[in-house]
Amino acid sequence: MYELMTEVINGEVYRYYPLGKYVVRAVDVCGGRPTFKYTRIEIAGTLERIASGEDIDSIVTGYRNRVPLEAITEAVSLVTSHFIQTLPELKAA
Repeated sequence: MYELMTEVINGEVYRYYPLGKYVVRAVDVCGGRPTFKYTRIEIAGTLERIASGEDIDSIVTGYRNRVPLEAITEAVSLVTSHFIQTLPELKAA
């Protein structure tokens, strides 16, 4: 399981469960849905932008570099890994 982390950022308490270096589930932020650390940018929206064909560099630029390329790559990797790990076992016919 993930360990709850607590930091004070600009005088505000920020509590989150790290899912990676850049992706977290922050307490009381976006209903606990995964976001990029220190932002309220949900990874789901970013993944939808990629799926629709938007260039990753333009996404980074659109986020005014608050979300680096490495963070987006990590989000894609985390979701892909989870998807593969949760596939049901195939039964031979």
